[in-house]
Formats: sequence, C-alpha cells, structure tokens
Amino acid sequence: MDGMAQGVSGCVECVKAFDHVWDVAWSRNPMDLRNMLVAAWQIRSIVAREGYDLVHVHTPVAAFVTRYALRDLRRKGRPKVIYTAHGFHFFRGGPRLKNVLFLNIEKLAGRWTDYLVVINREDQEAVRDHNIVPPNRLRHIPGMGVDTSRFCPEAVSPAEVRRGREGIGLRPEEKLFLLVAEFNPGKRHRDALRAFAQLPHIEAHLAFAGVGPLMSKMQSLAEELGVRQRVHFLGWRRDIPALMRASVAVLLPSEREGLSATAMEALSLEVPVVGTDVRGIRDLVGGECGLLVRVGDVEGLAGAMAWLIDHPQEAQTMGCRGRERMAAHDLRHILGLHEALYGQVLGEPCVAS
Repeated sequence: MDGMAQGVSGCVECVKAFDHVWDVAWSRNPMDLRNMLVAAWQIRSIVAREGYDLVHVHTPVAAFVTRYALRDLRRKGRPKVIYTAHGFHFFRGGPRLKNVLFLNIEKLAGRWTDYLVVINREDQEAVRDHNIVPPNRLRHIPGMGVDTSRFCPEAVSPAEVRRGREGIGLRPEEKLFLLVAEFNPGKRHRDALRAFAQLPHIEAHLAFAGVGPLMSKMQSLAEELGVRQRVHFLGWRRDIPALMRASVAVLLPSEREGLSATAMEALSLEVPVVGTDVRGIRDLVGGECGLLVRVGDVEGLAGAMAWLIDHPQEAQTMGCRGRERMAAHDLRHILGLHEALYGQVLGEPCVAS
C-alpha cells in the first residue's frame, strides 16, 4: 500500500506506514492553478506507471484533482476510485453561493467516482437528495475511528491527570474546560472565549490546545475580556487524553465538522462535549453525551458550561453514555468496514464509465 500527499516524504510516521510514498505538489487552495496544471499530471503519471487497482482519496481539493486526473484511466477499467468526504464544503446553513458552487463540483466529480463514502448523516442525505452518485455507490462509514484502547479512562492514570493540571497551574478545586483545535475561523475559538467570560464561576479555567494563524488574536481577545489569567494557550500537545480527563467538558463551538475526532476522543474518555448543533457533532453527541447549542450562541454556550459545573453527576452520566456510543466508532471496527469495502470494490468486474 502506497501513500500520496504534499510533503509526505517528510513525515516519519507515513514513511513507516506505507510501502512507498509519493510527494505531489498540490495545494489546499482550490484556486491554485498548480493543482490542475502540475499535480494532476503528476498523479496520472504515477498511477499509470504503478498500475494501482484501487485509489482512495481524501480531502475536497486533493480528491477532486485526483479524480479529474484519473478519469481517462477509469474508462479503461483501472483503477477503481473511492472518495471519502470528510464533510462536504456545502452544508445546511452555509453561504448560498458557496453551497451551489461546491455542490456542483461534487456532482461533476461524482461521475469519476466508483464509491463515495460519507461520514455523517447530513452528507448521506445530501448525496441522495442531489444524486451525486447512484445509491448503490454510496456508503456510510462513521468517521476514521477512535482508538478506544488509548482513549480510555483506564489508560490515563491519575498521576497523568495531575501532571496535566499542575502544568497549567490549576489548584485542586478549579474547573477546566478544554478546546482542542487549530486556530482558524471555522473553529470559532472567539465564541468559547466570550462564553467563558460570561461564566459566574470564577474558579473555572479554559485551555486551548492547538496552533494556528488566529492564536495571537485570541490571546488579545482574552486580554480584552479580562480573563487572560484564567485562559491557557497550550500550543501543540501530546498529552491530550490526560488534558481531556482533567476537564469538566470538551468544547466544540465549530461552524461545521465532518465527524469530529476531538468529540470521539472525549466521549471515549467519558468526558462530555459541549458543541454546536451541526453535522459531525450532532451525530456523536445527540443530546445524551453532552449539550448542543446553535452556532454563534455565546449565551447558550456559557449556560451549557455553567450547567455542567453545577451538575457534576449528570455530567458524569453523559460521559459514560459517550463511551458506550463510541463502540460503533472503534478503530478496529472502522478498519473492518474499509477492508470489506475494498474487497467488494476489487472483486467487482471492471466496467468502463
């Protein structure tokens, strides 16, 4: 099994995981002409030379470029192409013009796709409603899975939790909320900060794990809101399980998600989630494993955080339900679903399309 991505040869874990890796000069920017002029040619040349039977593509731009590059080869019967949509760029409540544009792009690329995999129910309905691919070529696989043996309460020792709290400077009686995400506009860190500033619980703290272009702006906002001393910008961390177990809840105020890996990790650790009522969070939390609010509802987010502090027993029950729900998202189960799909695709006769 080989892998292809921009800069993949510099990823030690990727080099170990694959038999061979290929660097491709594509960009996540859909307007970058290099995608169609350079990357598409590279992809077609490599796939034609290596004679792959199956190509599985991810992420919207790379997936479109790859399917475009391989459309002529598919007409000859090989390779078969699977696309996993990690959350379409069109979605309920999204900007109308953007939705129309990306919907039509997906409908066009659907003609070059043997199987389309979706990871949440909203996208599954969208494929059916808009006939992006025929129903028999659509599969629902709930995300990329979570390692429930690593993200497990028993796998995180009290000493690790204590070190995580002490590293932030928390006293035993102080409460922690955690947001794990890149600092980009769609994750809406600003909503978490504004909600936190409304909390009447002065013993509460908020931690951000992640890096990104908006980090300095959020630090300034914390200063403006007068909560900077209780807000912790942790950067990129390796001890996420311990930080989650140290928290009252994990926050996900995102405006959109595919199927949130952060939510799966938190729930697997029996930590409730306070998130927005959008696809990819709604599927996982569903009102039983945490609390949902509208996108941008700062007061609702603050109220949910306060409720969890004031109702620790109910919060613990939510977390336990989350662990039970994650059985369907266990990494081994998800890998089995992918292996079954690959076996089906490779066992089908080649039919030009």
